[in-house]
Amino acid sequence: MSNKRRFLYFLAIALSIIYLLWRVFFTIPWRANILTLIFALLLVISEILSNLTGFILIFFRMLSTKKKWNLVIPDYSSTQALPDVDIIIVTHNEPVELLRKTINAATYIDYPDKNKVHVVVADDGNRPEVQALAKHYHVGYSGMEDNHQAKSGNINHTLAKLHAPLFAIFDTDMIPFSSFLRNTVPLFTENFQQLTDDPDHTEPLGFVQTPQSFYNADIFQFNLFSEKIIPNEQDFFSRDVNILNGGNKRALFTGSNAVFLRQAVDEVGGFPTDTITEDFELGTMLNMAGYISLATKVPQSSGITPIDMKGVIKQRTRWARGVIQSCRNLHIFTNRHLSFINRVILLNTYFYWWAFFRRMIYMIAPILYALFKIQVVNANFWILMVIWAPGYFLLHYVMGDTSGMGDNAKIRNERWGEVQETFFAPYLFIPVILESLGIKAKKFKVTAKNVTYSLKDKLYILPYLILWTITLVAIIKFNYGKYGSEILVGSVITFWLLMHFVNLSMCLFIAMGRPVYRKNERFIRRVAGTVQATDGHWHPIMTEDVSEGGIAFRTTDGPVENIAEGDHVNLTVKHQDFTIHLTGQVARISHRDGDVIYSVQVEVTADENRNHYLQLIYDGSNKTLPSVQDTWVTPFDELYMNLVVRARTYERKLSRRFNRF
Repeated sequence: MSNKRRFLYFLAIALSIIYLLWRVFFTIPWRANILTLIFALLLVISEILSNLTGFILIFFRMLSTKKKWNLVIPDYSSTQALPDVDIIIVTHNEPVELLRKTINAATYIDYPDKNKVHVVVADDGNRPEVQALAKHYHVGYSGMEDNHQAKSGNINHTLAKLHAPLFAIFDTDMIPFSSFLRNTVPLFTENFQQLTDDPDHTEPLGFVQTPQSFYNADIFQFNLFSEKIIPNEQDFFSRDVNILNGGNKRALFTGSNAVFLRQAVDEVGGFPTDTITEDFELGTMLNMAGYISLATKVPQSSGITPIDMKGVIKQRTRWARGVIQSCRNLHIFTNRHLSFINRVILLNTYFYWWAFFRRMIYMIAPILYALFKIQVVNANFWILMVIWAPGYFLLHYVMGDTSGMGDNAKIRNERWGEVQETFFAPYLFIPVILESLGIKAKKFKVTAKNVTYSLKDKLYILPYLILWTITLVAIIKFNYGKYGSEILVGSVITFWLLMHFVNLSMCLFIAMGRPVYRKNERFIRRVAGTVQATDGHWHPIMTEDVSEGGIAFRTTDGPVENIAEGDHVNLTVKHQDFTIHLTGQVARISHRDGDVIYSVQVEVTADENRNHYLQLIYDGSNKTLPSVQDTWVTPFDELYMNLVVRARTYERKLSRRFNRF
């Protein structure tokens, strides 16, 4: 990091601290009525915590080095015996066809000695169809009934039957890539060698976490028509924040796609059963026991993320309550066994879930003044401009500058972060408060990944619609009849109202949803093959993209006259050393970059064909989705685009309706 950049970071922190000190000592309305005073104190506390989490992130980025950021995966050790690895696929009540893809992928994982890889399906539903699926793929099965300890109970029950020195955990919907062990196990064998060579100065490795990655667009990407503009919302943590944690040897376990040292997990008593976020708690328990944890940057598996409001909100509520539970169990504020870095990481994680409460405070504060003249900040406009504005805008610049600094590519900027916080705020701030008070939810269920659009689901829009309407009224009422200096003096209130109005407008579009037409996700995969035209001749092809229901290709010997839309064709495509045979119907013929592209709806029948075809599809990230943010597109651009796209959609609907008459 250059001295200029380091100076800017320190300056941003210094100016922000000056502002916070001014806020605490000079702007709180101590003589106001009790309710106004309480809200004023909540606002200043929220500002302190928001700045604190920003300071922590900047602090970690300043500690980060190129070596820490770019974790180098070594080769397999030539002096250490290749360890056995148990691969545990955890399932509760998920669809068998979803589980099939993960089991199938696990059987394709590369390892120098395949006999040392033991795949086991951990099924706490003891379902006959899952047992039959495991038997079909010649993998182990661990069934149980009456599990009262959720995912932890299922894993602990399975671990009791296994003995490999390393084990990996996968959720049902997380499909491992064939390179998974190649990019995790060598870190353990290297650590084993270091422990042998220099045991006094080497910390044992407890687990390696690979990123959470998803092959479908999340609710923000999909509902905002942003599949080409912003990466998955969870990428910011997995490929940015947790990389920083791992650079300090304290990566957090995120529930799946991780490899563990069995000895370490046994030493801490297995997976904890006193929380619904056993992943978060287990990782910290291992760190407290003296084990380090690392995080890799390149995804080694890919799963499906929910895109319906109900599923997303339930998932995040479970995570929020679970982290609060685990933080209470771990006594993160007073635990003497936590190292300084460990405690800072846990505090940052804990305060993150309070961000949604803070966001509600931020939205309400300017509304109170604009509509009711309730002043929760006593400040002169010009003093505010001098003390607040420089620190605020510089801190936002620094936060944006540090995002993705390891590869100079931004995963998410501050504005998008605010949109996402605003989206979750109405539904998460109450669960966080209740869980903090020890009031637990009755029961949690595994998040369903299917999309639903019932009347009840549409009611999720109400909090955003109410807040959006109130904010719009506040903007109009506050600025109506003002001229000249009045507009200038009130510009801070107007600024915040407009920011929240834009964020809430985005949330309205997200909550409106978007029709889902595609049954299967499409992946860019370019492999050679052949197609048989209606005249019986075979032509060489190169695939463009593939999905479970279709394949797009171009013929490498030029356009074929004897292939037309509606024709039934036979196809072959190569996967490793296997030839996959497909049949299908030509759905569309289009032109792309000067080539003729044939899109075929395919059917896969034989089991071996299907297994290889599934592996061809899912062995690698979905490159149709972005991994970094398009920095040229702002939320304002997105807002305009959504207005235009949705207006055109309604225009077409109205046009079709009137044309009927």
